[in-house]
Amino acid sequence: MNSGSKITINDVARAAGVSKGTVDRVLHNRGEVSAKSREKILQVIEELGYRPNFYASILAMKKDFHIYCIIPEFNNGEFWALTEKGIEQGREYAGRFGISVSTVRYDQYDLDSFQNACEKVLSSGPSGVVIAPMFRNETLKFVKELSEMRVPYVYIDSKLEEDGYLAYYGMPMYQSGYLCADILADGRDVDMVHVIRIARDKKGLSDPTITRRTGLLDYISEHYPECRIENTFLDPRDKAARYAVLDELFEKDKSPVKYIVMCNSRVHFVADYLRDRNIGNCRVVGFDVLERNLAALRDGYVQALIAQHSDKQAAAAISAITDYLIMHTVPQKKDNYTQMDILNKYNCDYYL
Repeated sequence: MNSGSKITINDVARAAGVSKGTVDRVLHNRGEVSAKSREKILQVIEELGYRPNFYASILAMKKDFHIYCIIPEFNNGEFWALTEKGIEQGREYAGRFGISVSTVRYDQYDLDSFQNACEKVLSSGPSGVVIAPMFRNETLKFVKELSEMRVPYVYIDSKLEEDGYLAYYGMPMYQSGYLCADILADGRDVDMVHVIRIARDKKGLSDPTITRRTGLLDYISEHYPECRIENTFLDPRDKAARYAVLDELFEKDKSPVKYIVMCNSRVHFVADYLRDRNIGNCRVVGFDVLERNLAALRDGYVQALIAQHSDKQAAAAISAITDYLIMHTVPQKKDNYTQMDILNKYNCDYYL
C-alpha cells in the first residue's frame, strides 16, 4: 500500500473500508461515527503509522486560535519570572501550529485587577486559558464562564477543587505543606512554629497557599499536638513595616531555637531580617528558587527550600491546550503533579 511513500488519509480509509470523510471525522472528533468504525480506523492508523498533516488541518479550519495566560505581575528575579520563561517555551510550541499566546498580568494583591484581567480575556474570545488562581471565588466565576463558552483552561502553580479544568500542572499542594512541616521539625522537640504569611488584599480574598498551609498544620497537629502555631503577616511592599513586625515576634519568643516557615516564595523576607539583625538561632524553611532565596540558603539563614520548575509547568500547560485545539487530544492525566525537590546549601547551585 503506497509502498515507499508517505501514508495518506486515503490509505487509511481504504484499509479500514470506510470513506475519507469518516476518517476525517474521527481525526477531528466531530460528527457521528459508530464505535465499531472508530475502533477500526484507530487500529488502522496505529498499524500504518499514519501521521495527520495538522498544518493542513489548521488551514482547513480557517480559524485563528489564541491562548491567554493569566498570571500575577512580577519584577525580575521573582517567582513568576521563571513562569514567564515557560510561557515563552510554550509560545514557541504553539507557534508551530499558528497559535498565538498572550500573557495578561494582574496585581495579586488587588481583586479589581484580577477581575479586570479576566474580563479582558473573556472579551477577547479566547481559544484556551492558562491561569494561576489567586482569588478563589472570582476564579470560579471566571472558569464557569469559560466552561459555558467551551473554552479549555489549565491551572498552574495551584488549582481549585472543581471538575471543569482540562489539566493541572504543579506541586501537590497539600503534600508539599506536609513535607515542609516534616523538614522544619526534623524530629526535634518543637513547641512553637511561626507561620509567616503575606498580607494580601484588604478583603482577605487572595490566599493561594491555603491548601499547602493546611498540609503543614495537619502534620503539626498529628506529630506535635501540643505545639503552638503563631501566624504573622508581613507587608510585601514595606520593608520597615516587615522589620517592625518581626522585631515584635522575636521580642515575644524567647525560646532558644525559633522554627519559622513560609508557604510561598518570599522566605527571603525573613532571611534579610535575620541577616541584618545578625540572628542565627532559627530553623527556617521556605519554597521556590528565587535567587534571593538561594542566597539565603548559601548563607545559612534558610535551612531548606522546597523547589519546583514553574517554567516547565507553564510550558506543559500551553502544550496541553495546543494539542487539545489542534489534535483534539486530552492529557493522559488530569492532575499532573510535579516533583518536590528539597534544596539545601550543598545542592542548591546545581538545580537550575
